[in-house]
Formats: sequence, structure tokens, C-alpha cells
Amino acid sequence: MSTHDVDPATVEVIRNYLTSAATEMQRTLIRTAYNTIIYEILDFGISVFDRDLNLIADSPGLALFLGANDYGIKKAIDHVGEENMNPGDVLIMNYPYWSGTHTQDVLLFAPVFLDEELIGYTTCRAHWLDLGAKDSGYVLDSTDVHQEGVLFPGTKVYKEGEPDPEIMDLIRFNSRMPDKVTGDLNAQVAAVRTGEQRLQELYEKYGGATVEAAIDKILEHGEETSRSAVADLPDGTWSATGYADGVNRDPDDLIKLCAEVTINGEEFSVDFSGSSPEVDEPLNIPPGMSETIGKLCFKTLTTPDEDSNGGQYAPLSVNAPEDTIFNASYPAPTFTVWTGIVAIDVVYQALAKGMPDRVPASTGGDLADIMLYGENPETGRPFVEANNEGVGWGGGVGHDGANALMHISETMVRNIPVEVFENKAPIRFDELSLRVDSGGPGEHRGGLGIRRDYRMLEPVGALSIIQKTRTENWGLDGGEPGAKNVVALDSDEDDFDERIQVLVDNDDLYNDKSVKYVGMFRGNFKPGEVISNRTAGGGGYGDPFERDPDAVREDVLDGYVTPEAAREQYGVVVSKDGVVDEAATAKLRES
Repeated sequence: MSTHDVDPATVEVIRNYLTSAATEMQRTLIRTAYNTIIYEILDFGISVFDRDLNLIADSPGLALFLGANDYGIKKAIDHVGEENMNPGDVLIMNYPYWSGTHTQDVLLFAPVFLDEELIGYTTCRAHWLDLGAKDSGYVLDSTDVHQEGVLFPGTKVYKEGEPDPEIMDLIRFNSRMPDKVTGDLNAQVAAVRTGEQRLQELYEKYGGATVEAAIDKILEHGEETSRSAVADLPDGTWSATGYADGVNRDPDDLIKLCAEVTINGEEFSVDFSGSSPEVDEPLNIPPGMSETIGKLCFKTLTTPDEDSNGGQYAPLSVNAPEDTIFNASYPAPTFTVWTGIVAIDVVYQALAKGMPDRVPASTGGDLADIMLYGENPETGRPFVEANNEGVGWGGGVGHDGANALMHISETMVRNIPVEVFENKAPIRFDELSLRVDSGGPGEHRGGLGIRRDYRMLEPVGALSIIQKTRTENWGLDGGEPGAKNVVALDSDEDDFDERIQVLVDNDDLYNDKSVKYVGMFRGNFKPGEVISNRTAGGGGYGDPFERDPDAVREDVLDGYVTPEAAREQYGVVVSKDGVVDEAATAKLRES
């Protein structure tokens, strides 16, 4: 704790300087990255830390990376040793039990020195296309972490300003797409170097004593603000249980996710006790991600409109017991960490029991990714392209849920524009639309998911990364769940079943047998075959029969709700010319 005095105006200038530095790191990364997952989707997380590893600035991309950065850099420095770092070093870490996510979400960080004195760290985590995993794209059926890629526990890829040629070769020769991977590595190096330069400039301009006194004030204010916000929340303990799909198992054998939230005065805790034990499937959640799940939910309730800093999380504690899926330990596989995405909605479900006026109904509860891979027919070179999809968000007090937004875990993340995706992979999109009737019925309707149909123009490999398809999300106060996530596979080829490895089979949930309904899958597709990705809707809030009939009429006219669903789910009769039949509606609602 600094004893140097600093005025509030200077504190605010330094705070904004740090935030600006993180934003400039983000822009550097986007402008220099090689793959669309980074520069289009924004699948990254950037953080700046002081010398004591307190978060002092970030630039959000994927929210789950930011808390994972906190956890990961502490583990890496414990492993390497602060005394073994030098000016110009850049280190790489993707060991999932320390890094907080899977092996292809690679954390690069640089110690920042000024006149040989360590003053902080800059970090940049981003998704790499390939790093020695057994399969292209995503590994969906691993039983051991060593099937998921080459592991770096905190390794110097740059030493005193120069790249280590042996480490660079190790990365290059363990990737199916070495040019793109090394290009993205260099983009991340450029990002951390940008942050390094800005932090040095800040210290040179104001002096170390002033900057560190300002950082102390920033962290103190963050803690005071979040503690005050927690104190304004109701005290109590609430719990919820949700489920994620298993892989290659009995459809009724699901992954159990338990969350208990306790608020006591200014303290806020999340406990994942009672959840399923570790599994020999790539569904286990690293402890760093479990902490981040708690941080994300906590942040949205306490300081959602403020830039993040480490002080804000002082009131929070997270318990991820070692014998559960929330505390993956070596060598448990972790590649499809989407289980953690599902868990976020379980934490919110627990919170909704204590503060339904503050927490809306469930989102679609997943990211609903489709990933394509193979050989580009124009260049003859390997490619991997992925697309996250929006889901419906839940209705709440006084509002409907938003349509087709990225899951809250993704924050600033985007999908890839149609024109870009069709240019990068040999496909055509037959349809991209809101998924009619997918929003959960309620006085305030849940938001709609989307439907996106991929038609293959050349032989292509494809997979889906969806973790919640067999169980419904949840509504509030009489509201009903939205439609479930599902992928429909359409082919007339006789050998189709032989080419598709279905890891989560949902055919038994749907009456239409003209297509194959699945959750997670991997397979080789022929020209003309179609993948139809249909994402879940948000849950509804309140009794659907209390919804304003004119709002239902507007939903029908907008194509959000069919006339049949308006009648059956809301008790509202809408004529073919878009007029509410008031007499028939009153009679139907009375019955």
C-alpha cells in the first residue's frame, strides 16, 4: 500500500490512461491477427496487472478469459518465478489446470520493467486454430489432456526481446496451420508489447510513487463500490441445479451442475459442491474458469457499468471442490469447456430465487458453435473456421428478452459476417433467420434464438460444440422455457450415418424423422448436405395469459410467434388480417 498522496483528478487520469492502454492492445491484436476467430469473432481477453498481480485494466472480448487471466498469470509466475524474468521476456501458457480454459486458448504475457525494476504485467489470451491436438478444430471425445495439444506451463517464447527459435519451431511443427498460428502468436506479442510501452510511458510521466498511489486508490474504490452494491442485495442462501449433455453416453446420463449462492452483508459466495465428479470426457471445468463464472455473475450484479479492476472482486469467494467437475485436475480432459457456459445460467437461476426483480429468466444457455475444417479448394491449404451464434435472452420485470444475442459469457464477441464466412470456406448459407416460436412464453416473452443453414459446396469436415440440448432452460414467475438448442443434419446420401460421429443424439426428442437431430457431432460432409443450427430461446417471465394481447398480435405480425402458438400459449386469437379477436380471446383465456 502506497503512502504517497495523489489528488482525485490525477487518479482518474491514470485510470483512464490504463483503460486506454488496454484498448490499444486490443486494436493492435485485431489489426495484426491472422484468423477470423480473433479479428472477426473477438475471441480473446486482454488484461493489465500491477507488479502485485492486481488487475488494473482490461479490454473485454470473451468475458471468461478475463478472470482466467487473473488465475493463469498467478499460476505461471508461481511456476517460473518472478526472479527468473527479465526485460523483453514474453511467456506462453496453455496448461488448462493453471490457465483456466482449454489448450488452444493461449495466454501470452510480458513482465514490464522500467530501469530494471518490475512495474507490472501485460497479458493477451486468444484462441489458436491448432496446437498439436489429435483432431482439427475442436477435440470432442478426448479422454486425456495429452490428446488435446502441446502443453506450455509458462515458457519463454521471447527471451530478453528475441524469439526463442527452438520454442518457435516447436509451435510451428506441432500445428496443421503453422503460418496462421505463428501469425497470431506475433499479433499477441505485438499486443503485449503495446501495453508494455504504455505502462512504461505512464510511469515515466507521473513517476512510480504517483502511479502506484493512484492504483491503490483505484483498487480501494473498486472494493468499496462492490461491497456497497453487495450490501444492497438481499441476504440469504439460494441454490439451483442444471444439466449439461454428456458425450457418447446414455441420453439420460447428464452432467449435474449445482450452484449455491450466499449473500451475507458485504460478502458474496458461490459454491459448486454436489456437482458431478470429473468425467473421462472433455467436459471438465478448470478451477480458473470456475472462479471466473463466479466473477462474471458477481460483476453483473454489482459494478456492471464500471471498468474492471481487482478490488471489485474482494467480496467474492468461489468454492470449486476437488472431487467435482468444477475443479479439473491432471490429466482430466477439458477441451469443450462449454459446460462452464451452462453453469453460468445455473448460478443466475439460484440468484433469481432471491432477487427475481434483478435477474431475468434463463438465456438459451449455450454458444451453439459450428466449426468447419478441411482443405480450401482454391488454395489447397488447410483451413478452420468457426462461428458462434446468438441465443435468446430471458424476459424479466417490465421487459421481453432480447433476440439472438451472444451468451453473456461472450460479452463483446460477434459472429462472422455471411460474406466473410462464405469467402473463407466452401459453403453457402441457405437461411439465416430468427427461430419462430423459440422464445419462452410469458407475460414478458423470452427472446428468440436463430436458425442458420450451412450448405456444403465441397467436401468439408464439420463439428458442433453445443453442451445443452436435452434439457430445457427456465422461466420465472410462471413464465415457460424457450425452445431447446438443436442441430438438424440433412442428407440424401446412403453412407451419411457412417461419416458422422454423433456424440449427443437427439432424434428421440423430435417427431420429424426426415433429418437427423443431434447436439454435439463431428463428421465429413459431401457437397449438397446441410447443417441447420437452431439455437435456444430465452425463458419467459410471468403468466403467458397475462401478456397484453396487442403485444402478442405484434409478435405474430413480426414473425416471432405463429398464430397457432399465440392461441395455444398465450390464449390470444389473431385473425389472418392481423387483428385480435377480442371475444374469442376473452373466452379462450377464461377457459
